Amino acid sequence: MSSALTIAALAAGLAGFSPPAVNMPAVVFRVAGDCSAAAAQVVAQTGGELLSAQPTGDGQCVVTVLIPGNGGRPKKVTVKVPM
Repeated sequence: MSSALTIAALAAGLAGFSPPAVNMPAVVFRVAGDCSAAAAQVVAQTGGELLSAQPTGDGQCVVTVLIPGNGGRPKKVTVKVPM
């Protein structure tokens, strides 16, 4: 009996409840270019494996590559190059 009463009280309470409106601003990013050409250039020059390439916003890219070692651990190299 108490569970039916609890359910009825919850249902009555929720019946008038409306979730608060969430005002999310629209976020738009303008990208002048991408880093694919810069990343390809760094990979070709180093002979490494691409880990990441991110634009910096000032017309440059931060490119991170793994360069294989001679039987040891690969070397992680990060360079900043123009787009």
